[in-house]
Amino acid sequence: MTEDRAVDTAFISETVQFPGHDGAVIEAYAARPTATSRRGGVVVIHHLPGYDRESKEFVRRFADAGYDAVCPNLYSRVGADVSPDDAAAAVRADGGVPDEQVMADVAAAISYLRGLPTSNGKVGCIGHCSGGRQSYLVAATLPVDAAIVCYGGLIVGEAPPQLPTMVPLIDRTQEISCPLLGLFGNDDQFPTPDQVDQIEKALNDAGKDCEFHRYDGAGHGFFSPDRPAYRVEAALDGWDRIWAFLGPRLGG
Repeated sequence: MTEDRAVDTAFISETVQFPGHDGAVIEAYAARPTATSRRGGVVVIHHLPGYDRESKEFVRRFADAGYDAVCPNLYSRVGADVSPDDAAAAVRADGGVPDEQVMADVAAAISYLRGLPTSNGKVGCIGHCSGGRQSYLVAATLPVDAAIVCYGGLIVGEAPPQLPTMVPLIDRTQEISCPLLGLFGNDDQFPTPDQVDQIEKALNDAGKDCEFHRYDGAGHGFFSPDRPAYRVEAALDGWDRIWAFLGPRLGG
């Protein structure tokens, strides 16, 4: 695939705030084209390492492609002046973020996008690593038009003792109410290729609209350009598939 979704349009990015779970004000990073045309929105759910530069780059990439986008800082409650690494360490030490809190924060991000004057009412979500798992849960919990799972672990399998909040989600598959795209590396062990097969089978058995792609020579984090795990061919093909998947569903 060679589709290039990028458009030659200026965009702006900024830090915003809105009330999340239990009314707590959380920080988020938002970006949107300066054009006034109506368009879809994308919630970016950050990975376990946190609300970092990489997550914000993903947000800007969606804006560059013509979407309104926002990434809520799921670790906001640790403190505004805490580095992403330290915030992630604190959250892991506390056992992770409860799913109920994550869903409420993501729901707030969805409302933020739908409340923009440029919104056409359609919103999708994407997540990597733990965010991939949470994107799967969003598809089963919240009113979104599309969901993308990038190497999401703990959709199947047992939660590690240090992250008891990340219970398996495979039993929620029947509740998924939107099309779902999955992108995985065949060298990954979190999830393993066998676990990816289990997830795809559960979706197909439930009659869900799903599309899975797997990449040889790629492992966990292959979308991450700042990490040794980055695999340029897999990442570029993955982005092409993201644009092809979102276009007809979000109308961006």
